[in-house]
Amino acid sequence: MSAETRDAILSPASLVRLEELTTLEPGLLVTDFAPGTPGAVEALRQAEVLFTGWGCPALDASALEFLPRLRAVVHAAGSVKHHITRDVWERGIAVSTAAAANALPVAEYTVAAVLLANKRVLDGARAYREARSRVNLLERFPDVGNYRRTVGLVGASRIGRRVVELLRPFDLRVLVHDPYLTPDEADALGVTAVDLDTLLRLSDVVSVHAPELPETRHLFDAGRLASMRDGATFVNTARGSLVDTDALVKELVSGRLHAVLDHTEPEILPADSPLYDLPNVLLTPHLAGSLGGELHRLADAAVDEVGRYARGLPFAHRVDPDTLHRSA
Repeated sequence: MSAETRDAILSPASLVRLEELTTLEPGLLVTDFAPGTPGAVEALRQAEVLFTGWGCPALDASALEFLPRLRAVVHAAGSVKHHITRDVWERGIAVSTAAAANALPVAEYTVAAVLLANKRVLDGARAYREARSRVNLLERFPDVGNYRRTVGLVGASRIGRRVVELLRPFDLRVLVHDPYLTPDEADALGVTAVDLDTLLRLSDVVSVHAPELPETRHLFDAGRLASMRDGATFVNTARGSLVDTDALVKELVSGRLHAVLDHTEPEILPADSPLYDLPNVLLTPHLAGSLGGELHRLADAAVDEVGRYARGLPFAHRVDPDTLHRSA
C-alpha cells in the first residue's frame, strides 16, 4: 500500500494485533514489487499473506515471481480490481476484502441523504436564510416529509443491502432494481423488486448503488432522467460514469429534479460547472466512503481476516472470482 494509506488506516492498536498474529516487520512498507525497497525482496520471498490497501501495484505474473510462498491477499479497502489479476486466481491465492466495512459509512451517508431530501432541508434552509424571519412551513412546504415516501435503490450491492437494513425503522416504501436479485432475496430483504423504468417513475428518491461496468455506463441517460417524477431527488454515491452528466445538469438547472452527488463525471467538475452553485444540488467531494476514524474500521476488519487465516478458518469476506466481474 502507499505510505499515505498506511498512516491513515493502521492505528497503533491494529499494528499490535498484526504483530501478535503474524511474523511482521512493521517498519517495512512495500510500494513496488520490483526490487528497490531495502529488505523487500527477502520479505516478499517469505511472505505467505499480503496485507494491502490503496496504492497497491498490480499483482501480475511478474510481481508474483517475487512471492513464491504467497497464499492469501487481505485487502484493507474495498474493490480489489485495481491490483488483483487473473494470475492471482490461477495461482489459487485466496483474496479477502474490507468492502463490507467500507459499505457502512456509504450507507449511512445515503440514509441521511434520503431523509434530508424528503424533508427538503436545502430548500428550507435557503428559505429561512432569505427570509431572516419566520417561514410559513405549511404554506411553503405542504408535501414534505418521510411518511410513506417511496425510495428506489438501484443495485442490491453490499451498500444497497445495508441501506435497506438502515431504512427499516422508517415509514418508507423501498423499491430495488438489480438484474441479479432473485424474488426470494427480495422477499428476505423486505423490498419490492421492480424494473429500472418502474423504479424511476415511482420513486421520490432514487439512490444509485450499482457497479461501474461497461453495461452500466450512462445507465441514467436523458430519457431515464426525464422519466423521474417532478421534484424527485437523485442520489449518487456510486460512480459518475453511470450518469449522463449533461442530461443530469439539464434537469437540475431546470429545477425539476434535486440531487445529492458524491460522485460525478468527470471526477473533478470544471470550475464553471453549474452543479457547484445550484440551490437544488448538494455536491460533496467523495465524503460518503470511509474517512478519518472510519478508516480504522477497514484495518480492523482486515486484521480480523488475518486472524481467521492464522487459525485455519476460511475468510469471512472472501472475494469470489466468478462474480467479481459484476461487482465494484
